[in-house]
Amino acid sequence: MAQLEVILVPALSDNYIYLAHDLDTGDTAVVDPAEAAPALEAARQRGWTINHILNTHHHGDHTAGNLEVQRATGAPIVGPKYDEDRIPGIQIALSEGDTYKVGNCEAEVFFTPGHTRGHIAYWFKDADVLFAGDTLFSLGCGRLFEGDAEQMWTSLQKLRALPSDTRIYCGHEYTQTNAKCALSVDPHNAKLQTRAKRVAELRAAGKPTLPAILGEELLTNPFLRADDPAIAEAMGMAGASPVDVFAAIRERRNQY
Repeated sequence: MAQLEVILVPALSDNYIYLAHDLDTGDTAVVDPAEAAPALEAARQRGWTINHILNTHHHGDHTAGNLEVQRATGAPIVGPKYDEDRIPGIQIALSEGDTYKVGNCEAEVFFTPGHTRGHIAYWFKDADVLFAGDTLFSLGCGRLFEGDAEQMWTSLQKLRALPSDTRIYCGHEYTQTNAKCALSVDPHNAKLQTRAKRVAELRAAGKPTLPAILGEELLTNPFLRADDPAIAEAMGMAGASPVDVFAAIRERRNQY
């Protein structure tokens, strides 16, 4: 089993930058550097050197630190082939099915459009780690800025098929608001009720709610259950297609 230590680095108002450190080789990646300074400082405090800069999508709150981190470290900038014209400084462009190694830890790349047209996610299979960017959130999913509901639903189906013990590291601390929306969709879900209480306690203590565990998401995240007849019925959409149910849940979340 590959050993990948992941450090959460808060940035901006609610973003997370991640440092992914291979314990065998000392190789370190920064994932979605919204800002350079906190990422570089977090690495410095641990005596780590950033060797890779990984981007999931082009939004500035995920890429604005690319060039400054590269100037400081010389690390290559890696991102989606589908969006290489919008990733600052990109040198290595990845597509669906490609792999990329951080030390001995190898990531498989998934094309996950919906939030943006070129979004990708990185799954480090042997380490049970998924960097989902703004596609899959804890108890939620990304807003549909450049894609449509069908694209996002297809993307989420790819990610929900991963092993249930996969740890999900997403781009923002949205879990508490997502929980409120999820409870409005699925109010009688006891596991969701318990999870929402735990989330509220963590946030009250100033602690992050991540990583999320995929197995728990499958039981409590309504966006991953748009093809569940119980969710369709709860939305007043019995018999509707999963894409339509998903779109309705996403539109409800937009109101929070």
